Formats: sequence, C-alpha cells, structure tokens
Amino acid sequence: MTARGTDARSGPVRARTAFWQAYRIGPFLIQVGSSIRDLREQLAWFYGSPLGARQAEIIQFNVRVLHGPLYRRPFAPQAVFKTDTEAPFAPFPLSHAFPLLEWGLNWCIAMRAHQFLMLHAGVVERDGRALILPAVPGSGKSTLTAALALRGWRLLSDEFGLVDWQTGVIHPLPRPIPLKNRSIPVIRAFSPEAELGPLFPKTRKGDVAHLRPPGDSRQRQHETARPAWIVFPRFRVGAKMRLAALPDSLAFARLSQNSFNYRLLGASGFQALETLIRGCHCWSADFGELDAMVTALDQLPPPKS
Repeated sequence: MTARGTDARSGPVRARTAFWQAYRIGPFLIQVGSSIRDLREQLAWFYGSPLGARQAEIIQFNVRVLHGPLYRRPFAPQAVFKTDTEAPFAPFPLSHAFPLLEWGLNWCIAMRAHQFLMLHAGVVERDGRALILPAVPGSGKSTLTAALALRGWRLLSDEFGLVDWQTGVIHPLPRPIPLKNRSIPVIRAFSPEAELGPLFPKTRKGDVAHLRPPGDSRQRQHETARPAWIVFPRFRVGAKMRLAALPDSLAFARLSQNSFNYRLLGASGFQALETLIRGCHCWSADFGELDAMVTALDQLPPPKS
C-alpha cells in the first residue's frame, strides 16, 4: 500500500510504502500506517506487539504518519499526520513523529468518540473504583497521574476520562503519559523504575518524554471501573498540600468545563454528569510536593455506597 498526495500546508508528500499496524487501545481499534522506522519501533515499545489481521472488527481510527516533502529532506525533514480525510496539523520535525502521532490520536478521539462523555482528566483505579483528576493544562495532572500509576494505582488514562453515559462506568485508555519539561526529572526522582521513552526536545509544548504505561494497565485495558472520587488538582510551587471538599453544584460546574463534548451530548451529557457527581466524593486540591499529594490520595475515604 502506498501513500501519495499533496498536503495543503507543506506541498507534495513523499511517496513511500506505508507499513500498516493495528493496536487495541481500550475500547478502540487503531490502525497506523507509517514508513518511519523509528516511529514503528516506538509504537511497539509503548503499546506492545501489533495485532494480526482483524477483518471481523471495525477500525475506529485509521491514521498515517508519513515523511514530509522530499525537497525538505536534506536540511529539515518533516513528518505529516493524516486521517482518512484530512491533515489537521502542520508538519512536525521528522524526529518528533511519535509526539505527532500521540497528539493526532488525541484529536481523533476528541472529535469522534461521542459514544462517551469525554472528560479532560487523568484517571486511575484501585479495587474497581476510579479516581478522576480533571484539570486544565499546567495543573500538574499528568505528573500526578504518572506518580499514582507508579504507586500501585492502575492507569486508565492521562488525557481522557471515557464515561459510558448510559451505564456510568469508565473505560480504560492506557496510553503513554507525556511528561513535559520539569515533570521529567520529577518523575525520574519519584520512581527510578519509571520507564521513560526518548526525550523529544523543543516540541511545541517544550521538552517531552513519555512514560510507558505499566504492564498491568495494558493487560487489563478491557476492565472498566466505577467512578468513586473526583479531585481537581492544582500544582503551585511551594504550596502545602490541601484537600477541600466541593459541593456538588460547584463540582458539576467545574467538571462540565473540563469535558470535550458535554454540550454536544445535550441532555444525555447533563444526566451523565449529574449521575457521576452524585456518586462521587469531590474535592479541590492544592499541592507543591508530589509525595504528599500521593499519600493524601492513597487515604481517600471509602466510596459512596
């Protein structure tokens, strides 16, 4: 199979064989086509061996990461992300093909996975109950999610809380956690056993390294969890750890603002979010030291009955 065409942002794209590989990631079957060898090797390291032929299954996301224009190869080679019908991003440097793929998959899920109420949140699980960590960028969500995953919680997701708005359960989506800038040495110091992939310097979000999902999280990616706790974290340098209970009305308002598709789902989204809030303990959290925050979350009260 070959990939030919023109990218509106970058001119003619190199014609080169795209090797197709399929991966099961939580509820999604994703097929990736790429001629970039380093990318294929990184995919296998982070996600495990690709699947064999799955002719009876529906592929939810079919994407390609291809070499950019041939004329740029001698001085600034590029990678281009494409879905079946469009190229939603400007090209990235070729060496940043893996972050490009990860951000592209985020875009695909956010645009299309409306069978779920999608929360912008880290999610981890213990004893079948899920802790949801909704937060805006810069709040320390990824770092905290990574730390919990390295301390015995099962990683469900760093980016998407996929709530089945009919049953209320959360579906896992265990993917690499992108750690940015200062978070990289913080996690290395927090857990020497953390498996970090290559450092991608000077991406559009700064220096990025991805934490490999723990093996148990990948093996149990079909096991859903029932929401039990919602904590809105905020990292502030030098802040003392503080958990403050939130009334349901305020938690509802804040969580609706941390959803990719709450408004699009209309009444179904409202009902799903109301049920979620009523079934969970809700807090806001300030923290300046990772260990103290993890310890506090390890001691959360029992789930509501």
